[in-house]
Amino acid sequence: MTTQTFSSTARNINWLSGSAVLIASILALPVLVICAFLFAGSVDVWSHLFSTVLGDYVGNSLALLIGVSVGVLLLGVPPAWLTSVCDFPGRKIFTWALLLPLAVPAYIIAYTYTGLLDFAGPVQSLIRNITGLGYGEYYFFEIRSLGGATVMLSLVLYPYVYLLSRAAFLEQSSSALEVSRTLGYSRQKAFFKLALPLARPAIIAGLTLALMETLADYGTVQYFGVATFTTGIFRTFYGLGDSAAAAQLAAMLLGFVVLLILLEKYSRRQIKYHANNEQRKQPKLVQLSGMQATSAFFVCLLPVLFGFLLPGGVLLNWAITQAEFNPQDFIELAWNSFTLASAAAVLAVCLALILAYARRMNDHKRVRTSVMVAGMGYALPGTIIAIGILIPMAWLDHQLINLSSEWFGFNPGLIFSGTLFALLFAYMVRFLAVSLGSIQTGLDKIKPSVDSAGRSLGCTPTQVLKRIHVPLMRSSVLTALLIVFVDVLKELPATLILRPFNFNTLAVRAFELASDERLIDAAPASLMIVAVGLLPVILLSRSIARGKE
Repeated sequence: MTTQTFSSTARNINWLSGSAVLIASILALPVLVICAFLFAGSVDVWSHLFSTVLGDYVGNSLALLIGVSVGVLLLGVPPAWLTSVCDFPGRKIFTWALLLPLAVPAYIIAYTYTGLLDFAGPVQSLIRNITGLGYGEYYFFEIRSLGGATVMLSLVLYPYVYLLSRAAFLEQSSSALEVSRTLGYSRQKAFFKLALPLARPAIIAGLTLALMETLADYGTVQYFGVATFTTGIFRTFYGLGDSAAAAQLAAMLLGFVVLLILLEKYSRRQIKYHANNEQRKQPKLVQLSGMQATSAFFVCLLPVLFGFLLPGGVLLNWAITQAEFNPQDFIELAWNSFTLASAAAVLAVCLALILAYARRMNDHKRVRTSVMVAGMGYALPGTIIAIGILIPMAWLDHQLINLSSEWFGFNPGLIFSGTLFALLFAYMVRFLAVSLGSIQTGLDKIKPSVDSAGRSLGCTPTQVLKRIHVPLMRSSVLTALLIVFVDVLKELPATLILRPFNFNTLAVRAFELASDERLIDAAPASLMIVAVGLLPVILLSRSIARGKE
């Protein structure tokens, strides 16, 4: 009996480990395809790109990265410090409200501000009515520009820096700050000389996430006409019809992502910060009053106002009063989006459960590496993943069509590329890391002795997972489902490239309407995406409130 149980357990462990390796191998396919095209393709296309637009792609991408870096640091770090160590009117509201812009995709905020600030918008119309000036007789900020894209991306990506830097400020020892004050440091000097350097790893980590999202953005830069790598990949793939050159541009973009990851690791080289957890105490908040309190209030208000309240209010107004939309089409778009996001969320959680549990049952190097590889896709822009999937699937489809025509005399059509299968595959590569992180966190909280107790009662590892672990980590599973669902609902570049013919989602429809200058008609779809995006932000805010305060 004992021998049979041992054999059954070993088979289950081997099955889990083999599944983890297989999942990681399949998810690594897009990157391997992109890398394989590094030295292939047409020289003529590259000569054309070098002589025309490649310089713009590199220059604009670098300028965007530098501009967004400055923007997210200015918008993220000061509010994080103020809400962590100071007390002023509205502080408790700002601690969670500063996360709200995270719910707004960058391309939607770009549509909203374009409707407000372009020549025909209400702001410039008001200026012309008041001053009597005409077109070209006054200066106004051009929203559809590299500067405009930088501002839009900064407004929605600063929460990454705010979130991680605030956590770092809250975890810093109050004793260290108090000692610095006794040594004669002013409050400002203690911030710049002590608190800021101690929080640097967290700030750099948040900045890296924001810059990866900047490189991955397609909707904003395309809408503003800014030539970057993501727009270049689209143009090369659809305009020139050269998949090899598009893959090589994707490889260059991948190089930027790898460089960011290496810089983030290099910034933390040989730096170790330690805090005495046992003696850590809740820091006493510095009470601000007068001008200091007013300044702190506005420093925290401005990112929320321009990153969420103003665009959200404008979208709501457009959707209620001016937007024209067909309810039947809207229901179909919402149904497509929700079913697709739901399927992707369920699939991502199932795969994450297999990977996380395989690592728990067998901490072999091969399994650890597989889990790490499966979780790396979140750093890849959707454009890279889409190109890396489309090329091998199109090749496979053509092979199947040729074989079927030759052997059976009929054409089966596209089975893999241009179907929901390809789209779901792309979502798994991109968002599996999100569900994996949540599932692993929940699984780590369960003591290994629980596994032993279940196994001693005759349960196989799979039965232990289903009957014991999943019920115990229900909140982690639900969080993973929700976050993947919202991420898929907002995803634009991969959906644009891989969606089936005549299949639209809310994100794609909003992009199409905005591209046709129907900004107001894009409001209902945009508002729906923002409203759903609020759910994980609320979850995140509640988690922070429980954990930190």
